[in-house]
Amino acid sequence: MDRKVQFPVVGKISPEFFDEYIFPHLGAERKEVIVPPQHGVDTGVVSIGSGKVLVFTTDPIYILPAYGWENAAWFAWHILASDVTTSGFPPTYITVDFNLPMDITEEEFATVWKVWDRESKKYGATVVTGHTARYPGTTYPMVGGATFVALADEDRFLTPKMAKPGDALIITKGPAVEATGIFASLFPNYIAERLGSEVVEAGQKLFYKMSTVDDALTAVSVGYRNEGIRAMHDATECGILGGVYEMAEASNVGVIFYKDRTPIQPGVLEITSLFGMEPFSSISEGTLVIAVVPDKADETVRRLKTKGIDAAIVGEFLPPDKGMWIVENGIKRPLEHPRVDPFWAAIDRAIKEGLS
Repeated sequence: MDRKVQFPVVGKISPEFFDEYIFPHLGAERKEVIVPPQHGVDTGVVSIGSGKVLVFTTDPIYILPAYGWENAAWFAWHILASDVTTSGFPPTYITVDFNLPMDITEEEFATVWKVWDRESKKYGATVVTGHTARYPGTTYPMVGGATFVALADEDRFLTPKMAKPGDALIITKGPAVEATGIFASLFPNYIAERLGSEVVEAGQKLFYKMSTVDDALTAVSVGYRNEGIRAMHDATECGILGGVYEMAEASNVGVIFYKDRTPIQPGVLEITSLFGMEPFSSISEGTLVIAVVPDKADETVRRLKTKGIDAAIVGEFLPPDKGMWIVENGIKRPLEHPRVDPFWAAIDRAIKEGLS
């Protein structure tokens, strides 16, 4: 059958696939839905009256036992929480569906759930419903799905659609945080043989930076919308380049991104190069893309750094007719969406080669 768009081989669907197959078929229309699904937008928003909204995000529960059960559970929780806190508000309610492999033990699951309980209490979130079972045919790392919901003020919640021309562009932590942290955790012996143990240690230290929850909640302390932060988006699949492009596209603005001004964490360039990943296109849970009113940009960076979160002003959002641009080594060229994240092919190769 001749198709205009193709189903992805791996990873997230394309904007074209979303627009053709998903967006036209969203069930009944309801007036209280004020932010419907959109490609590149982390959340949906529903008005509940009295000046309040519920902000929703849904993702797979991603658990990789090779991280260690505590680490794997922490990361799974923060993947979801990172999306919902791009609204500027922490998670309030959680619904969770565990479709577990048959070989998971009672003790292993208990460890996972205790971590989820701990992180939920830390940020004030309550589990309100769910489903937990073991089934033949299920396997790691995708072992179910969950929805995180934030209770937010209707006049303060944020989405990636709210950036405006003139806003400063801030990036936290830099490129390939997740890709580097994962590879350093899964293949330490191979990396140590090629690059040395210090690079392995640097990469592994990034693991607990693979969250933007504290980044987002710290950023909005300067103010919401016209008083401070206008939009936030976490740079997951397709990394910083994808995240910056998606925010500009969703907001219908242009952007200029100065790549050389971006912070880069120790070990990132070495490990991504070793595995053939372009870092700025690689998956980077833990990296937050922020649009902020110009007179609050320096203060936002200062507050992030005070919390131990590396950040820098790396560009500016432009009028839509000015286009999207990236500047590197003084050379300006069009900013394009990477489309395919190099992480997936790289990790598939490493696993097939039996690296450890």
